[in-house]
Amino acid sequence: MSSQEPIDEIEAPLIGIDRHRMDTDGQGVTTLVGFHGCPLRCRYCLNNHCHDPRNVWRCVTARQLLQWMAPDNLYFLATGGGIAFGGGEPLLHSRFIEQFCVIKAPQWRITLETSLHAPREALERVVPHVDHYCIDIKDSNPVIYHRYTQCSVEPVLENLQWLLSLNGMASRVVVRLPHIPHYNTQADVDRSRRILQDMGVRQFDEFHYLTTPRQ
Repeated sequence: MSSQEPIDEIEAPLIGIDRHRMDTDGQGVTTLVGFHGCPLRCRYCLNNHCHDPRNVWRCVTARQLLQWMAPDNLYFLATGGGIAFGGGEPLLHSRFIEQFCVIKAPQWRITLETSLHAPREALERVVPHVDHYCIDIKDSNPVIYHRYTQCSVEPVLENLQWLLSLNGMASRVVVRLPHIPHYNTQADVDRSRRILQDMGVRQFDEFHYLTTPRQ
């Protein structure tokens, strides 16, 4: 692992770390690093505690995180695994991700689990370091997306289009298309798939939410 010292090292708030995940976040053994904070307010949010500052597990620097990950180096190297950044929204902490990737072992694969609801410059900052993207689109319909997330889908689709314009990126992107009870239908999901295929998406993860809305 590199001993290069990051410049102006910053801290990022985490909601937790989940180690030794197998073939869950990309290939091989991975560790999921969950960031605090998200711009969306999804009705069926699985990590709703990421919005409350009282739920910050701890704040860490990139070098501290690297020290925690070091014991799993052999697992990562043997299986082609590495680190999955999720949350919350990891792109809110793009500078931290960049700093971590500069000092990590170069063989570790980096997966980004993101809504892409972030400024373009945040995405541009991490692109040189990310090997695999799991992108949660929710729904491409602006009305459905806003009703479910209380945000606009426009920056998501613009970021996705830009990402797919990069050479070879389509093979590294999986888009999640959930069936969301009381929000979209099979016809809506099929429409989103067609729109995203026209944009260049080739890999999809279509599934059903099995949950109840928070009060």
